[in-house]
Amino acid sequence: MMNRTYNFGAGPAMLPESILKQAQEELLNWQDLGMSVLEVGHRTDEFIALLHHAERTLRELLSIPSNYHVLFLGGAVRTQFAMIPMNLIKPNQQAGYIVSGIWSKMALQEAERLKKAYCVASTEPQNYITIPEQYELSIKEDSKYIYYTPNETINGVRFPYIPKVKGIPLLADMTSCLLSEPIDVRQYDLIFAGAQKNIANSGLILVIVNEELLNQEPDPAIPTMLNYKIQADNHSLYATPPVFNCYLAAKMFDWIKEQGGIGVLYDQNCRKAAQLYQYLDSTDFYTTPVSPDARSIMNVCFSIKDKTLEETFLHSAKRRGLCALQGHRLVGGIRASLYNAMPIKGVELLIDFMTEFAKEHN
Repeated sequence: MMNRTYNFGAGPAMLPESILKQAQEELLNWQDLGMSVLEVGHRTDEFIALLHHAERTLRELLSIPSNYHVLFLGGAVRTQFAMIPMNLIKPNQQAGYIVSGIWSKMALQEAERLKKAYCVASTEPQNYITIPEQYELSIKEDSKYIYYTPNETINGVRFPYIPKVKGIPLLADMTSCLLSEPIDVRQYDLIFAGAQKNIANSGLILVIVNEELLNQEPDPAIPTMLNYKIQADNHSLYATPPVFNCYLAAKMFDWIKEQGGIGVLYDQNCRKAAQLYQYLDSTDFYTTPVSPDARSIMNVCFSIKDKTLEETFLHSAKRRGLCALQGHRLVGGIRASLYNAMPIKGVELLIDFMTEFAKEHN
């Protein structure tokens, strides 16, 4: 049997081996039903109990207040780029977007296609190697909401602060950081996250939304499947949710509790990132352009000064069981994603390999 590798991919990302083994053991016969969880109906008592368990555990992990809905939605996470403005911005309203990387830029562009949206601040002129300072945020007081991405996977930058938004609802794309560090949900009015980083396999979207945002019907009317209120009123069961993804998410939430909770994982994540950045800062063979105060904990982006060596680096790393280190196709380079399931040993092996590679090719 082939040995498991260390998957440094930005998503779909590494999952804990214990969860994969549990899923393997239960695959043909889940809860003694004589069928796979892949075959179980989404309105059966067993699946509804699983979904309730997943929501309860997530609420416990994040201390989600009772006036927030938790939605388990199917599809690509980019759907939220459209769903948010369609649900929340009326014809005479506008919303502001902080652009700190390629994902937040895409979200603004989608909002501009559908409704009235504006840029609060942008670090695109600096090639997204830093984060806008609070004083640079040009917020219009009549904004329906302010949107930002706390962690940008493509560019490897992270907000070191929560934007102050003058009492305006704050929305966050936490696809690559939800459950990796402690947050106060009450500071946000809507959080969404694709599952493929720290939660489950791709195809599930979590949405945590303050019920006050859903008090008014979208104007103009939007497709029923894209209406947050309808999904909330039906407890994520208006249509068939991604059943297997919800099953894995429930196991992941339990796993996080078993590890000691989000605070414990955050400490581990900080140590993993610190080890890798410390090595990068100690060598002139590799380089990372991101400003130290804006460096992502989840996605460490770097390159080799001699870029002709990067393909050799990637192939050699893969032979060592260090996989999916290529940077995003839009920016290139090398990227090591250090999500919750990546053990410290994986980072140490990566640093050992990088050290040997640098000595060999320097």
